[in-house]
Amino acid sequence: MRPFFISGIGTGIGKTVVAAVLTEALQADYWKPVQAGFANGTDSSWLASLISNGKTIIHPETYKLQMAASPHIAAGKENQHIDISRIVQDFHQLNVKRPLIIEGAGGLMVPLNEKEFVIDLIKHLDARLILVSRNYLGSINHSLMTAKICRMHGLEPAGWVFNDQYLNYEHEIADWSGYPALFSLPFMDSISAQTISEMAGRFDLSYLRSLL
Repeated sequence: MRPFFISGIGTGIGKTVVAAVLTEALQADYWKPVQAGFANGTDSSWLASLISNGKTIIHPETYKLQMAASPHIAAGKENQHIDISRIVQDFHQLNVKRPLIIEGAGGLMVPLNEKEFVIDLIKHLDARLILVSRNYLGSINHSLMTAKICRMHGLEPAGWVFNDQYLNYEHEIADWSGYPALFSLPFMDSISAQTISEMAGRFDLSYLRSLL
């Protein structure tokens, strides 16, 4: 069973919210192998507070770095080196029997070390990529550049999840990129286990289930 890998067009676009919705909807396990910055808590701990299905297991990070920075910078400051082979080894040791949602750090071209990027990790894990886009000035450009990077690396994403209040141009991003729109999350004033549960029950995920 191939995992789903949540990445997107940048940082602060709602990847963890999307991961929570998919984890809840698919009753999947969750794993963020590289966490950079946790002064306000880790993404794993926040996601755990949003899940209510009773089956999800939150797996521990392979690398948990204090500094909120690009992972290769944070690792260097803490005298560590992010080794993709170690992450892959941990992945195989998870031995997950349910769907697995993996959340990346930032976007596809975020460096993990001096030579390798998040997109390299996705390929090593043989994961199905789900792209997250969020509405802001410039997001069309960032979304289409992300799609182009996928093609350059031979990746075929499962599709887009659009987050926040769009002006109907999410369909244009899907058409221009050639990758389908899976669903769109509305802007939410507050995020809780209840809102995540409501979102998880709102969308038809039969296409994603067919990929498991």
